[in-house]
Amino acid sequence: MTLDDFAAVAEECRLPRFAAKQIADWIYVKRVDSIDAMTNLSIKGREQLKSRYRIGLVAPKESARSKDGTVKYLFDGRGGRDIEAVYIPDRDRATLCVSSQAGCRMGCRFCMTGRQGFHGNLDAYDILNQILAIPESLSLTNIVFMGMGEPMDNLPAVLKAIEILTAPWGLAWSPKRITVSSIGKLDSLKELLDKTKVHVAISVHSPVAVQRESLMPVEKAYPLKSVIELLRGYDFSKQRRLSVEYIMWRGVNDNLRSAQSLARLLKGLDCRVNLIRFHAIPDTPLETADDATMVAFRDRLNELGITATIRTSRGEDIAAACGMLAGKNNDAAI
Repeated sequence: MTLDDFAAVAEECRLPRFAAKQIADWIYVKRVDSIDAMTNLSIKGREQLKSRYRIGLVAPKESARSKDGTVKYLFDGRGGRDIEAVYIPDRDRATLCVSSQAGCRMGCRFCMTGRQGFHGNLDAYDILNQILAIPESLSLTNIVFMGMGEPMDNLPAVLKAIEILTAPWGLAWSPKRITVSSIGKLDSLKELLDKTKVHVAISVHSPVAVQRESLMPVEKAYPLKSVIELLRGYDFSKQRRLSVEYIMWRGVNDNLRSAQSLARLLKGLDCRVNLIRFHAIPDTPLETADDATMVAFRDRLNELGITATIRTSRGEDIAAACGMLAGKNNDAAI
């Protein structure tokens, strides 16, 4: 709930209006798991709250731990499809990759989530529960909306979750601790850019329209050139960062000609390119580029004035790496 939501709850339970901030503080700052713990509310008020509401935190159903320390958590989702969140510890950083949908309707050829089809949008509760209900919640330093689903396809819930994460009455996080990934759904992306200051990551994967459409059918509806044109209207030089996500496939988009095309596309745009190893999924002819090819591609981009790095893969042994999240049917094994 937002502060306005809590104000409506306070009125319903005949509590003073200032109780809205008290309730928010108990839930988002003190992280209580019981209404009885809200000791600065009257006993009668607490009883009224308990008769109508509950805190609502639901622990993960299952978890799997990688040899590299990554942990994948399984939560109830929508339409019979559970959802996954991935905790990634890395020295002084602790990142949680959260899902915004059960499944996905974007249909990217290389993504296990897309293969599951679309089972429903998560609401702000489902998103925040992934953040607040894991054992490592209090140690998190960063949130990335890079789990199951396309965040711009469920923007109202994503915006509400971001509001609660960043509001002074909520978790009071800096927007710089949050990154939202997107294939580039234009109207929703513009709204996110206008209404928040979070970092943005755009899934590119090929600078060539025909090739990108063969990998990502959304290219037809949201051409990459239009996405880049939109992004040029925003300042990414100071408080906000723009990342370009680029999965590399052997013999597909890993040659130096592709690097030059990508550099031309991004010329003048303040961004960083993340080169990502492809994590194999069943029944696909795609293979990851080898390390030497990725290094050469990175070096060529840097020579052409585009900052590029190779992202370290995490959690591949538990199917928690980029593109591998699939959730499960409620009667199947994780």
